[in-house]
Amino acid sequence: MRINQDPELLPNITVGFRIYKSFFSPRKTYESSFTLLSTRYLMIPNYNCDTQDKLSAVIEGLESETSIQMATILGIYKIPQISYGSFHAMLNDKFQFPSFYRMIPNEIPQLLGLVRLMQHFKWTWIGLITLKPMLTRNSICIAFTERAPHVPSSSMDHSFREQHFKLYSSITQTKAEVIIVHGDTDSLLGLKLFLHASYQTALIPTGKVWITTAQWDFTLNIALNRWTLKPFHGALSFAVHTEDVPGFRDFLRTLNPYQPKGDIFIQRFWHTVFNCSVLYSSLTIKGGRNCSGKEELESLPGSDFEMKMSGQSYSIYNGVCAVAHTLHAIYSSKSKKELHPFLKNIRFNNSARDEVFFDENGESSARYDILNWIIFPNDSFIRVKVGHVDSRAPVGQEFTINEATVPRSMCIDSCHPGYVRTVREGELLCCYNRAPCPEGTISNQTHADHCDRCPEDQYPNKDQDKCIHKFMNFLSYEEPLGFVLASFALLFSLLTVLVLGMFIKHRDTPIVRANNQELSYVLLLSLLLCFLCSLVFIGRPGRVTYLLRQTAFGVISSVSVSSVLAKTITVVLAFKATKPGSSMRKWLGSRLSGSIVFSCSLIQVGICTVWLGTAPPFPDLDMKSEAGHILVYMGFLAIVSFTIAFLARKLPDTFNEAKFTFSILVLCSVWVSFIPTNLSTKGKYMVAVEIFSILASSTGLLGCIFIPKCYIIVLRPELNTREQLVRKSKSGTLEL
Repeated sequence: MRINQDPELLPNITVGFRIYKSFFSPRKTYESSFTLLSTRYLMIPNYNCDTQDKLSAVIEGLESETSIQMATILGIYKIPQISYGSFHAMLNDKFQFPSFYRMIPNEIPQLLGLVRLMQHFKWTWIGLITLKPMLTRNSICIAFTERAPHVPSSSMDHSFREQHFKLYSSITQTKAEVIIVHGDTDSLLGLKLFLHASYQTALIPTGKVWITTAQWDFTLNIALNRWTLKPFHGALSFAVHTEDVPGFRDFLRTLNPYQPKGDIFIQRFWHTVFNCSVLYSSLTIKGGRNCSGKEELESLPGSDFEMKMSGQSYSIYNGVCAVAHTLHAIYSSKSKKELHPFLKNIRFNNSARDEVFFDENGESSARYDILNWIIFPNDSFIRVKVGHVDSRAPVGQEFTINEATVPRSMCIDSCHPGYVRTVREGELLCCYNRAPCPEGTISNQTHADHCDRCPEDQYPNKDQDKCIHKFMNFLSYEEPLGFVLASFALLFSLLTVLVLGMFIKHRDTPIVRANNQELSYVLLLSLLLCFLCSLVFIGRPGRVTYLLRQTAFGVISSVSVSSVLAKTITVVLAFKATKPGSSMRKWLGSRLSGSIVFSCSLIQVGICTVWLGTAPPFPDLDMKSEAGHILVYMGFLAIVSFTIAFLARKLPDTFNEAKFTFSILVLCSVWVSFIPTNLSTKGKYMVAVEIFSILASSTGLLGCIFIPKCYIIVLRPELNTREQLVRKSKSGTLEL
């Protein structure tokens, strides 16, 4: 009507149309095709003598299989066939179907959009009715695949009942929360009957998410058959893209069954949806009211009538406009060519300002809308656009979907980052076990097939789902533990200095001279350096400090232990030499003790030199194994000292530095306990254990050897006389 009333489009030319019904039958479609090509009211193939009713184009909404058959006939006559219902990609073959056009996209973008929709919401466990394309290639598993029941021929159709029960069992028993329905409109008629009957008997479970393709129009025959839509509440459907056509709602408000130029369907539609009798027609209801013509279409529920164009209606609208603009181009150019060459190149904007044209495949649209169905208790509904699929959009924008709260549909719970999928024997790919990643590895994506190791400068976080950069973990002076240890190191260093000063001040007293004065100084200086050496372990480590830590402590501590060893050996030899005719006298003297300290320390220096030359320590290297070599030698010295001290336990304590073997026992105990503790700690706590061991062992030597002598020097000076020493010496000699 709008085209014929437009003064600028096909002026003085009236466009007419004929409508034929396919009856869901390929034979009837063939018959209609030949009728269109024949003289009116006389079907004679390849014969048409009409002068006015010339066929310019055919606009059809057939399913793909029937549309293909029709195209073979119309292609012979090069009559454009414009489809709004055939989605099959095979119709893109312009060599086989040169005159075929469509106002809708082919099914490939829709199937790709369907896969993207499954992936977006992580639906990997679905039910499937009549479709199995490209899903398994995208890690989407199919819980069941069923065909829709055929339309029953009668109420006693046993085949329909069997198919009905089989489909019902699959839907109710599956754990899948998402069911995809795919197929042509006509072929899914039986499925609609099944769903309607199942819902009426409360057999269909609620909570399922139905996904339907554009081939299935929910609203088809709903008004005429009064089917319910309640099973589809929350469904998502693909639909051919539409735009709001200006003036369409106003046009619908003007419709009534008595208008002079009413179409041939308006009276039957009015009679059905308003349940009234149309005057002056056969459409009557016995005892019912008459249609006034003032009934409002907007008052009807959405299941009966929508006040906006559906995808099918919009495609028909654009198809008719395309034919009209093509005819206008032909008449404007006064060309006698067929419609087909002009239709290929037509390009115009419709009244909704939507550009209409055909690409090289004869397709006018490349976009699908994704709609969310909201069904109300009275079977009215609204369709909310929540996304789209557009094959002509820029890369990365082909698929969009608004986030929404949707149910999960997976064979198992998600395999979250930090876990890895393991095969479950005999099950589909989507059904698997999950296990945490092995120590030292991560997985940073859902449903990971393997775990990866972090780069050398990174390590896994607690959840093992990402790598984080390593940071230098060291014991600082600012933190309480570092401050306390440093304070003790300085305190014991000060105490050692006081003892050394006391020994120097009283160097001429018998107790200082009787205990190998030079070795006492060496021992005190080495203990002082041991205490100060522990400070090197605190603070940010560098290359120099790493070199000094183990080597300095190893050499200094070996001097301390070898000094105790030298003092003990000297005392043992001195008392052995008192026996008549003893050959031990030639070994006595400062050269022996000096040789013991020097040789023992030299061995330690050699070990450290070899270590620094072959595998020097750096801040990023593991130091555990190398430190063990130093401890082994120190342990050897301590054991030797402990053995000799044990043999000399009965010597007078005035001369014997290790009479009760307690100082060496403390030293051995500290370092024996250090090894397992050191291996079980990491980072700054390992350093703290090492500092504690240094302080404890050095304090043990300082306290057990020198504190008793300081007690005599300061508090019991009457015992610090030659007579007291000689008396103890004689008693010790008698014991030997």
